[in-house]
Amino acid sequence: MNGGSKIKYFISIILSFFLLNGDIDMSYNKLSPEEQSVIINGATERPGTGIYLDTFTNGVYTCKRCNAALYISDTKFKAHCGWPAFDQSITNAVTIRPDNDGLRTEIICTSCGGHLGHVFTGEGYTDTDTRHCVNSISMNFINGNELETAYFAGGCFWGVEHIFDNTNGVLFAESGYMGGTIVNPEYNEVCSGSTGHTETVKVVFNRNTVSFRDLAIAFFEIHDPTQVNGQGVDIGTQYRSAVFYTTSAQQDVTNELISFLQSRDLDVATEVIPADNFWLAEDYHQNYIRKSGAEVCHFRVNRFTTE
Repeated sequence: MNGGSKIKYFISIILSFFLLNGDIDMSYNKLSPEEQSVIINGATERPGTGIYLDTFTNGVYTCKRCNAALYISDTKFKAHCGWPAFDQSITNAVTIRPDNDGLRTEIICTSCGGHLGHVFTGEGYTDTDTRHCVNSISMNFINGNELETAYFAGGCFWGVEHIFDNTNGVLFAESGYMGGTIVNPEYNEVCSGSTGHTETVKVVFNRNTVSFRDLAIAFFEIHDPTQVNGQGVDIGTQYRSAVFYTTSAQQDVTNELISFLQSRDLDVATEVIPADNFWLAEDYHQNYIRKSGAEVCHFRVNRFTTE
């Protein structure tokens, strides 16, 4: 073994050691030493210095280490504390745990465990009575001009949410209810079929990475769009197929895809209607597949290409 080969060999051994011991994770974004001190080691940036302290532009804040969506701009408020403040996170995006100092409560990114800051309650700033005090250095910001929201109903929302949440370009997906007649319905009410709601998934995506067309094609391929008021063994109007469009462009794309499926002799039952109020489902429904380890109940079937 020559000198160059020996060096490469020993480097590979060292890298393997660190990877096995969790000290290096090649799947995460590269961090600067200052970013590592906060995100990995739990330090705090100096008050009043963060780049997002006074940012109130419409958009989504993501984890600098793993790109997971953490907060939407609507939940940000001025707390005059020296750090960006939010009164709630995106569902299940942030994990709360006791801080090592034994006094405060730490918040970390659920996806990668990166340190974000601390959470405080009982201060009365907003209706949630909660303040997520977050280091700017722990986050990136995606301007709302790059984002779009879509709503898909394709049977049980657990599987639909799981598939979209793991789609490249999707910042986050949430399970909820849409298309009904009462305000803020509960799961048992929706299941009764009396409210008119259908289990719906809200999908927020970066249109620079993935298009609505791509998402809509996936939607039509992960459920049976020909089944009326149900999906498989799940029967009822709450499981009906629907696309709730937020723009005329989304409406046009959806109708175009339906026409294509009809040209292939599929009797499509999917409703195409304007998006209405979206009511977030109970917390135990969010990320259900990931949290429970249950099997995915939706499988993709090619309906648009010939293979």
